[in-house]
Amino acid sequence: MILKANGNCVSSHVEIADTLYKQIKGLMFRKNIDNDYALLFILEKEKFSSVHMLFVNFPIDVLFLDENKKILNISSIRPWIGFSYSSKTKYIIEMKAGEARKKRLEIGETLMFRLKNKNT
Repeated sequence: MILKANGNCVSSHVEIADTLYKQIKGLMFRKNIDNDYALLFILEKEKFSSVHMLFVNFPIDVLFLDENKKILNISSIRPWIGFSYSSKTKYIIEMKAGEARKKRLEIGETLMFRLKNKNT
């Protein structure tokens, strides 16, 4: 589960892309994702990061977070041809297009992750 600092739920269905294979594949070849779905990329260390939309059939919102889980950048990316790049990032969250706006996510806001009964 991904939560805002005030406890409001951002996503209740979280898939973790914590291996190189999962990170390369991302959302490729899927037809769509649910409104409460998020793909969370956990990078080994903070690094300059980018997201491509090759073989992704639907638009998405992408959140780039630092090691403290503070939102550095929010991008809306179009299918197939979209691309986004951010400064040093530790976590990347991909979600259905429009969800960042619906959930009133803002740059500078800190998120919390609850994964497998652990706070991450």
